Amino acid sequence: MDKDFLATLVIDFFVAFGVIIGGTIVGGIGAYLIGKPPLSIMYDLASSLKIWALVAAIGGTFDAISTLERGIFEGTHADIFKTLIMIFAALSGAHSGTVLIQWITQEGFK
Repeated sequence: MDKDFLATLVIDFFVAFGVIIGGTIVGGIGAYLIGKPPLSIMYDLASSLKIWALVAAIGGTFDAISTLERGIFEGTHADIFKTLIMIFAALSGAHSGTVLIQWITQEGFK
């Protein structure tokens, strides 16, 4: 794997991680302002933001799907592999952010 691809994986991980962390913290502030329990709302948001974190990290779903399609129909297996690894990196970042929020809120560990 080349240096640029590894840099892309790191960026994908942290973008997905940041979407989860930032979205839940800002959502928790909003919940506090309207009188709802912020930690419960943050816990719920962390789970529901996972798909959006994935989409934000890979730059939209159409590029990834077209790359997978090109890899399948044109036989470029390296493109399939790279796209799947990028999706895995983004999913790992989103899951790490969700676990961190669950740990902070202690909602999932009762």
